[in-house]
Amino acid sequence: MHEWSIIDHPTDAELDVISDGVTRFGRAQAVGGNARPVACLVRDGSEIVAGGSGRTEFNRLFINYLWVTDALREQGIGSQILGTLESEAIARGCTDALIETLSDQTAALYGRLGYQPLAIIPNFVGPFTRHILIKQLGKHSA
Repeated sequence: MHEWSIIDHPTDAELDVISDGVTRFGRAQAVGGNARPVACLVRDGSEIVAGGSGRTEFNRLFINYLWVTDALREQGIGSQILGTLESEAIARGCTDALIETLSDQTAALYGRLGYQPLAIIPNFVGPFTRHILIKQLGKHSA
């Protein structure tokens, strides 16, 4: 007999079991995708002060995270990280890049960097709009 429960505060380990299970199932379905993680880190000494991460799979760069510490924002570092990830993706044979944000301001920045909206979901989380954007890479870039 299985025991069911609803909990308000799952542990990180409990959440990892679910996340890992979904990822393993998805990887089993995505035969031939050649998923490979990718990251670009910016350090000040031993401290990471900015970075981006994601994966390349099925000739697409999926950007999961792009972050710059508050003190370094609006200096072009995020754009440089994004460009570095895109360059690596091109070297891996990717033809486009996909990124998401809940920030209208960040979506506008991505637009200036060549990303085009695929979907916009108003009030996705409270007042925040979900923006899903794509950019053609390499010789396909505009």
